[in-house]
Amino acid sequence: MRLARLGQIPGLMILLFSTQVLAAPPSVSTLVAMSTAAQRLEPLHNIVVAHQGEIIHEHHQSGPTVDQPVNIKSLSKTVLAALVGAAIEEGIIQSVEQPVVDLLGSLVPADADPKVEEISVRHLLSMQAGLERTSGDNYSAWVASRNWVAYVLSRPFEDEPGGIMLYSTGSSHLLSVSLTQASGESTLALARRLLGEPLDIRIPAWPRDPQGIYFGGNNMRLSPLALIQIGELYRNNGRVDDQRVLPEGWVETSWKSRGTSKWTGHGYGYGWFSTRIADELVYYGRGFGGQALYVVPSRDLTVVITSNPHPPSPGRGFQGKLNRLMDILLTEQTQVEEDTP
Repeated sequence: MRLARLGQIPGLMILLFSTQVLAAPPSVSTLVAMSTAAQRLEPLHNIVVAHQGEIIHEHHQSGPTVDQPVNIKSLSKTVLAALVGAAIEEGIIQSVEQPVVDLLGSLVPADADPKVEEISVRHLLSMQAGLERTSGDNYSAWVASRNWVAYVLSRPFEDEPGGIMLYSTGSSHLLSVSLTQASGESTLALARRLLGEPLDIRIPAWPRDPQGIYFGGNNMRLSPLALIQIGELYRNNGRVDDQRVLPEGWVETSWKSRGTSKWTGHGYGYGWFSTRIADELVYYGRGFGGQALYVVPSRDLTVVITSNPHPPSPGRGFQGKLNRLMDILLTEQTQVEEDTP
């Protein structure tokens, strides 16, 4: 499809298509307003906006460009959830109800609480394993341990499996271990085969645990353009053209809230948060430092924002600032639509 460049300001490129689309994309003034606001956020690196699957806007102000892989931090959890769905579609994992101990086998510590047998794949996806968290203040001790799987499964239970949301990267890592155990492939090889090939994206290697299992839920490296394709996979109900990558109904199930973040009050499903921005239902994944992937089904929009992933943290409120950029995008678009005779 031919792209026409309409104009540039420093760090901003706006692209409109010569073919007509069914739903109105954001206006040029809306995209300029979003990028102008972004320039006030020093840690921010890139914004990419896709409408109906086509890139209509790229904003770069620092750091790696939109086609370069970057550390997406905990946004990796959203990608890993997609990989679990693809593995279920492939028959590698039976279903989200499969007990995790069946997949982990001998990796489960002999002295683990018998209650770990009640933890299912679903509980790990939705952060409802019930085990004490290995994120936040507990993260350093976990990643310094000699056996990450044993450490996670030896944590005391703070709630029953399926209970409250306890955001924990350890739960996500158990998913990566389960994928490796069930498939006989590394999580990297599986991600490249089940996601990289159908989406035509590059998935570089990322760090592994002491036993050589690829880190589940943190430190994956993907470019903003690759993340757009992950978002589009969900916006298109798990399909790439005529190929089904995720199970029928996976997207709807993934976006259904099963818990609530105690920090934002936003719902959480299978690797995705949900909230309302400018009165639109928005689904998003996020990572430390300002990494974010948004899908707005009602607007046919997929948006990626990447920022400096290195400490110090810009603060927990930085995600709110990214959400306000989305508010500009959606509010301005609404006003344009309402003003159109």
